[in-house]
Amino acid sequence: MSPSPRAAARPSSPSPSAATASRAAKAIDAEWCVGVVTASGAEGLAVVSGGLQAQARRAVGCLLAPRSGDTVACLRVAPAQWWVMNVLQRDESDAPHLLSLPGDALLQAEGGTLSLQAEALDLRAGRSLAITAPQAQVAVDGADVVGRQLRVSAGVLKLVGSVLSTVMERVQHHSRHYLRRTEGLDQVHATHLNCEAEQTLRLSGEHALVNGEKLVKARGAQIHFG
Repeated sequence: MSPSPRAAARPSSPSPSAATASRAAKAIDAEWCVGVVTASGAEGLAVVSGGLQAQARRAVGCLLAPRSGDTVACLRVAPAQWWVMNVLQRDESDAPHLLSLPGDALLQAEGGTLSLQAEALDLRAGRSLAITAPQAQVAVDGADVVGRQLRVSAGVLKLVGSVLSTVMERVQHHSRHYLRRTEGLDQVHATHLNCEAEQTLRLSGEHALVNGEKLVKARGAQIHFG
């Protein structure tokens, strides 16, 4: 005789062995302690806590890189497994504090503003530096840009200032239209000056003066005066 549907749908009770294993499971024990870093290297950190001396590893959350002489908070998981969780105290020294992260890192202020403030700010990149933003503003009292090559690409480029001074070995300019307006004096000084127009060359002014110290020469198929 086949079992009834009610009997078939009845959930099975856990086995005694599974219930016993669930009650026996517990978290891994760990012990906090305070120690002093005596040495640091590629293999880890040497930490002394009371009469114990062990080799410890820096936790990922410990952003400030420990160095010799630092007082650190350690988590002892096993006799041979120590983790440095934080730097508690450091003696005053001229060496800079180092925030170290392994591999790629991203610093994100989600939904807010990230501000960096210091007496001096130094950005160094071993390979490249990229800045991307819909809009950027830079306000400085003075700036120096030194490089082997500088390229600026923009749809519209506008320079506004009181004095523009350039010193170049060679200047080359190419444009479809070139318009220049000078309200005061416009002076060009060169060893040789060559002005060439494919169609029309026009010089106009209230007074026109042409002065040749040795020679003034005009040549054309037709020459009109007056």
